[in-house]
Amino acid sequence: MSTSTGPDAGTRAVPAQPARAGGGDASAGTGVVGTAERMAPGSGLVIGLLLVSAFVVILNETIMSVALPRLMEDLQITATTAQWLTTGFMLTMAVVIPVTGFLLQRFHVRPVFLTAMSLFSAGTLIAALAPGFGTLLLGRVVQASGTAIMMPLLMTTVLTLVPASSRGRMMGRISIVIAVAPAIGPTISGVVLSALDWRWMFWLVLPIALVSLALGAARIRNVTTPRPGRIDVVSVALSALAFGGLLYGLSSLGEGGGGEHPVPLWLPVVVGAVALVAFVARQLRLARRDAALLDLRVFATRAFAVAVGLVVISMMALFGSLIVLPLYLQQVLGLDTLSTGLLLLPGGAVMAVLSPVVGGLFDKVGPRPLVTPGAVVVSAALWIMTTLGPGTAVWHVVAAHVLLSVGLAFVFTPLLTSALGSLPPRLYSHGSAVVGTVQQLAGGAGTALFITLMTSTAAARAAEGASTVAATGAGVRAAFLVGAVLSLVAVAVSLLVRRPAQVPSPEVVAH
Repeated sequence: MSTSTGPDAGTRAVPAQPARAGGGDASAGTGVVGTAERMAPGSGLVIGLLLVSAFVVILNETIMSVALPRLMEDLQITATTAQWLTTGFMLTMAVVIPVTGFLLQRFHVRPVFLTAMSLFSAGTLIAALAPGFGTLLLGRVVQASGTAIMMPLLMTTVLTLVPASSRGRMMGRISIVIAVAPAIGPTISGVVLSALDWRWMFWLVLPIALVSLALGAARIRNVTTPRPGRIDVVSVALSALAFGGLLYGLSSLGEGGGGEHPVPLWLPVVVGAVALVAFVARQLRLARRDAALLDLRVFATRAFAVAVGLVVISMMALFGSLIVLPLYLQQVLGLDTLSTGLLLLPGGAVMAVLSPVVGGLFDKVGPRPLVTPGAVVVSAALWIMTTLGPGTAVWHVVAAHVLLSVGLAFVFTPLLTSALGSLPPRLYSHGSAVVGTVQQLAGGAGTALFITLMTSTAAARAAEGASTVAATGAGVRAAFLVGAVLSLVAVAVSLLVRRPAQVPSPEVVAH
């Protein structure tokens, strides 16, 4: 990656200057081509390419979920081993994302984008050609390395280029990437597997990734101003132990604890928690001289802290339902993978349609008039899901999932916009990295919580003599019951959400 700031570096962002005394225009003679209320020419293309690329890479986070039974058969592996194709992806994301705050301050947008898409494309090719499980897992890890960089890059670039008055609409599009892409991953996987070999899940994605890479290489210009800095190796190690340990431990607990384990399942969680305390202490100390790997002073902003807390609960509900609903549809209602994927599609489609609309509403009315009703709808959907059982009609399940998606659409966009928009520009990259890290941990925690409750309740009911279907149905209801109770906390916290101060966007100047 290059940190060149010469004439070939394209455009770069500099903080808006205050008006000169006497009413003169601060931008006079500086070559300003963008203002605090208008994006600079070419910014839309940059953001569009980043949106498409991010959608493709995030989609792969959940695309493997429906494919695991086929992979177990083809590769002759156990369910626990196959789960590593998803767990390994999430672990890599959790380890890499905290480093992106530093990367986005140290390097230009263009080389960071090219690195992210090159890694993702290489990982996709490795996975498509994989002769066995080991190579396939390697491909997933390389894919995840690129994916982890892409989302913070997208959010930081949007905050840099888009005026505060228009951020809601743009963050609505980002919400499509964050929430809808993972939601439709199982649907796409089910459709592909109904007609093709599992490798086609990667062969079909590879051309799209390569086109995005080529277009980015040709059209993306640098829109930020890097600043010199040194990476703290100790912080990187602590970050890997903290976030990797927590996510691995949560994922292991979520698998239900089947089989023999060389170490107790709770040990990685404890190690991760201890490392997290050490990581936080070091970042707070390094932040005093602006040398933190992940600047945690973002939590000093109340609007950011409240919004991130709600994002945690929302991501737990999203990923928990994404893992439990397919299991319920297949193991309790007896549907095949294709039908399962198609039944989950309406919810993802509704969220895709509503997210930009909600973003536009945010620009007009602010976050709380949207977030509080959205949290109420999410809670209602989860309470409805506590009634699911062996005799539930399919339309009932689809309606509940669509209702959940509607609520999440009204929650995600305002929360992300108010959280990141409340920060000063110098903390944009760190705020984006914090949000990305929290999303991964919340997703892992939601998965672990829902699956652990489902399996433990099902096992208890089976021990009482219930059939497998009845026991699994009881487990599903128990999982959604706890999710519904948590959603009541989200409703209460949503009342604390406030509109962020309208911080002017940095102006964009051309060399």
